[in-house]
Amino acid sequence: MTDLLDFLNDAKGRIAETRVAASEGRLVRMVGMTIEAAGCTATVGDHCVVVSDGGKHVEAEVVGFAEGRLFLMPTESTVGLKPGDRVIPLPGQSTIPVGFGLLGRVLNGVGQPLDGKGALDSSEEVPLIGDIINPLARRPIREPLDVGIRAINSLLSVGKGQRIGLFAGSGVGKSVLLGMMTKHTKADITVVGLIGERGREVKEFIDEILGEEGLARSVVIASPADDSPLMRLRAAMLTTAIAEFYRDQGKDVLLLMDSLTRYAQAQREIALSVGEPPATKGYPPSVFSKIPQLVERAGNGDERGGSITAFYTVLTEGDDQQDPIADASRAILDGHIVLSRSLAEEGHYPAIDVEASISRAMPQIVSDEHLKAAQGFKQMYSRYQQNRDMITIGAYSPGSDPETDLAIKLNPAMKAFLQQSMKDAHELEACIEGLKQFGQALGQPQQAEQNRPTLQGEAAAQHAPAAQRKPQPTLQ
Repeated sequence: MTDLLDFLNDAKGRIAETRVAASEGRLVRMVGMTIEAAGCTATVGDHCVVVSDGGKHVEAEVVGFAEGRLFLMPTESTVGLKPGDRVIPLPGQSTIPVGFGLLGRVLNGVGQPLDGKGALDSSEEVPLIGDIINPLARRPIREPLDVGIRAINSLLSVGKGQRIGLFAGSGVGKSVLLGMMTKHTKADITVVGLIGERGREVKEFIDEILGEEGLARSVVIASPADDSPLMRLRAAMLTTAIAEFYRDQGKDVLLLMDSLTRYAQAQREIALSVGEPPATKGYPPSVFSKIPQLVERAGNGDERGGSITAFYTVLTEGDDQQDPIADASRAILDGHIVLSRSLAEEGHYPAIDVEASISRAMPQIVSDEHLKAAQGFKQMYSRYQQNRDMITIGAYSPGSDPETDLAIKLNPAMKAFLQQSMKDAHELEACIEGLKQFGQALGQPQQAEQNRPTLQGEAAAQHAPAAQRKPQPTLQ
């Protein structure tokens, strides 16, 4: 009996390992970006290659099926294909090259080099879609991460393993802010995903914003706007998979993805092309399930692993903070940083609206003194903004409200504290000390003038006499 059980178990194992020959199908229909094939069998997520009589090979991925036909989305141009072309399923699971040899390299959505530096030095391969981490096995967010941005380090402190949304309209400096974090962060490795951006912006980001210093400890995955929607989806998943590999090696990873909105738009294009009905502003339901599947892969690992601290930019179309993607992203992320167009128009960079921004993990990663000082700063900054119009037109009478008087006195220093040159880096400890100086001034309003924070650089210039002031550097 024991021998029979051993034989059956052995036979079961062989059957599981046996590869069944893939059946070859034919191209029967192509509408828009979708290819329909009949006569072959494959599962959703499998890859196929379409071979024309002229020798053209087009790789495609199975995205759906109906009534005996497979729906495929190509990763490249379909020019030259015709009815009856062969559709051949490819065996095996999608894997990507990973390793520390990828640092300093620029890849496309399928992991091929774009920088002309030769073949990739990858040590191993991992699945494109990683395993789901048990939420109870994740380490809690308890350690702060220094991103080099004073406004974030002091007022919106980010913890290792946190997921933050960077909400901004077009042209307010979100790409510049990502580049600053890439160069100034204290994370071990940075993984940057440029999804759906203009091709010109990709090169400018790498050459001018990121620079050689930032690129040396980064991996950049670029899928510009003219790539197929499937390539843009794969680029976002590839970015996350590479970050997961470094996290599993015990590294603290900073993941920057620009943008989550382009990822959602790529999924919308695919879903609508296979017949999924639109729901909210043209976005089908699958979009709102794809976003958390991608975002939840970031964060802390288990007790032995590292962390992925992720920043996802969300493009708010028309500066509408209630855009469907912005609203859905805000609900599942661990905080949001809002960039204000009005601040950018004033030359205030980075244009972070500290009133509209929040870090949900901040109370767990900073001291009570730091948290109290940050709350006091925000309250005083908000007090000035509430009375700004009255102050500007001269309708406010000094002495009518002590807190407003103090807000007026501290406003130049607060504005200077929130501004930062693109080339400057501000360490976490220095940011906290500068914030505590504000806390001391706020605690003694009757001596606010004597106890005003003494800041370095831009802030000191704000307190100098007008004749001695120098123009402050702003980001272009």
